[in-house]
Amino acid sequence: MRALLWLKQDLRLDDHPALQAGLGAECLLPVFVFDPEQLRLCAFGTRRLGVHRARFLLESLTALDGALRQRGSHLLVVPGAPERVIPQLVSQFALDRVLTLEEIAPDERAQLARVQHRLASVTLQQAPGNSLLRAEELPDQIARMPQVFSRFKNLVEERVQVFQPRPPPDRLPALPDGAAALLQPLPSLSQLGLGDPLSMPASAFPFSGGETAAQARLRDYLWSSQAVRHYKETRNGLIGSEYSSKFSPWLANGSLSARRVMAELRRHEGQYGRNDSTYGLWLALLWRDFLRGTLVRHGSALFKAGGLKATEHAPQRLDQGFERWCQGRTGMPLVDASMRELAATGFISSRGRQVVASYLVGDLLQDWRYGAAWFEEHLIDYDPASNWGNWAYLVGVACDPQRQRTFNALRQARQYDPDASYVSLWLPELRHLPQHLRHTPFLLSQRQLDVLDYPRLEQIPEAWRPYLPRAA
Repeated sequence: MRALLWLKQDLRLDDHPALQAGLGAECLLPVFVFDPEQLRLCAFGTRRLGVHRARFLLESLTALDGALRQRGSHLLVVPGAPERVIPQLVSQFALDRVLTLEEIAPDERAQLARVQHRLASVTLQQAPGNSLLRAEELPDQIARMPQVFSRFKNLVEERVQVFQPRPPPDRLPALPDGAAALLQPLPSLSQLGLGDPLSMPASAFPFSGGETAAQARLRDYLWSSQAVRHYKETRNGLIGSEYSSKFSPWLANGSLSARRVMAELRRHEGQYGRNDSTYGLWLALLWRDFLRGTLVRHGSALFKAGGLKATEHAPQRLDQGFERWCQGRTGMPLVDASMRELAATGFISSRGRQVVASYLVGDLLQDWRYGAAWFEEHLIDYDPASNWGNWAYLVGVACDPQRQRTFNALRQARQYDPDASYVSLWLPELRHLPQHLRHTPFLLSQRQLDVLDYPRLEQIPEAWRPYLPRAA
């Protein structure tokens, strides 16, 4: 077998079934195709790949190339459309098989089909993707699995799951003759037209891309600091790197295997015991799988305004409220702080994501799909199932029976940022206000707000009244 290993969102050597399938090959050509379509504006006016995730991607590719070199191989990064690049390389080096991981999103599946069509008689072999549970490990076919998470969880937990990820190989087959001549340096962010993001000391995700960094974080969170044992108490935090696992960016681009995380979590529980926090991390990983199954089952319906409930009427308005939300200039400090952190770093907490999404849809009455697309461009841990699935569930257009989840933004601010330290961190214009006013600057006069250069909230919702300063 002479094979091409087509790497996409699977930038690791650990627990990589497509790579394992190629270990016995006469030669193996690892390829990543950088598709410039990812940088063009989509129908929602955003890019599919923004500066922060691009930076993380380039770091991950650099790390992967280093790991391949240590094992006698290299990574070939080629710009272009995969349906053109992959068949061309297969023909150029007389390869007889393409190995890759399966896809679950409609656009990516369509791309796989186009590549297979262009390959003609050459086999495109797809291995299981970066899910926690493989198809054969599910209690039933994915189409017949429960569409409500609690039932899905109960059914899965009836079985004892044993995770045995395969370690990275010590050596890899050589490149095809002549392939080394095609190797070239990775493009810079500037060459991609994205510019270089500023380093933000306040970032909740100060980590680098790549498998080495991912494995280091996994060891630290589960073994060195054992912060996993406090996950339940800290997961709603807003500041710092330790309030949650932060595995999601590496899981999203495949630098980290979900099954490796679970194997290590079970090993940790075997040594130190299971508690509510280790169980909470298991549920978070299982929720990720549930959303992946939802995307497989429903496909493009998940990206429509009505989501999976065609009879539901989600807001489809788009006006200046959306622009103010994107800019972190709504006049609601917790929302603005979260949106500015996202723009500056590519990361915000799970609690922050829920609050800003709810505010966009429930308070500003904007089309949720534009918010999801904004997240797609800016989130460093974007993946289609988790992003669009979580938005659909919050808006109430997913397949569960729950209606729209509307958060009281001021109540959330009082509960999760009681001393306004998070707001002070990301909204320097409010930093010198009395602490009790940092969440409610809309109580100030217009002249005071003008001096602060902070926008006035157009209307104070009645539901916020109990959470206003008592003196107001």
